[in-house]
Amino acid sequence: MAFTCMLAMVRVTDVADEEAPTVLLVDNNQMSLHRLTTIFRQREFNVVTCDDGDKAVDEYIRLDPELVVLSLDIPSLDGHLAALEMREHGKDSRILFSAPKRQAKLAQDATHSAGAIGWVEKPITSSAIDAIWDLVLGPIPEAPGLEDLDNIHPVEEMIEVEEDEPPQPLPLPLPLPINPLPIEQQKPVKKKSTKTKRLAIVFILFSGLAAAAWYAWDSGMI
Repeated sequence: MAFTCMLAMVRVTDVADEEAPTVLLVDNNQMSLHRLTTIFRQREFNVVTCDDGDKAVDEYIRLDPELVVLSLDIPSLDGHLAALEMREHGKDSRILFSAPKRQAKLAQDATHSAGAIGWVEKPITSSAIDAIWDLVLGPIPEAPGLEDLDNIHPVEEMIEVEEDEPPQPLPLPLPLPINPLPIEQQKPVKKKSTKTKRLAIVFILFSGLAAAAWYAWDSGMI
């Protein structure tokens, strides 16, 4: 019997034995999930599938499964961080990573950091699970990455944003300079007097007459 929870995108497949162990399969590739479901159903596991890292952590807390098969490349929360959060809620969990061959180094580092029992290469086959089954049943390693979880996945602090200050009004223009004295006390501008003009004209005339007389005497005309 199988049913699908459309809201959480979680599918649960039950076996006849209610005491059967539960495996949480996390992958956003539907073909991989189908293949893994078949493999673990054959091993008489209750199977729960999920395609999202955040939802997988929630399902892990809710179900407390015996085994988690977790893809590294999943949306919302990658497999490494999801595994660390799972281990933080329950350190006795058995986690098995799955990754393509090109992510082998990343899978090895995540396996050590999250204290996973190992990792298996995609596409996963039944024979690959058989080859590592002793690891699945073996002891659970420590998870040294839990000590650095805050650094690996820091929690964003809420920063109080101050309200914008209202715009300041523009400064008023400076007033024009004002003459401190009233108009009646201000000194008028002096004009040249008419008398001075007349004296200048008389001087010019006399200078001209004197020059003409001198010329006439010098030339013998007088």
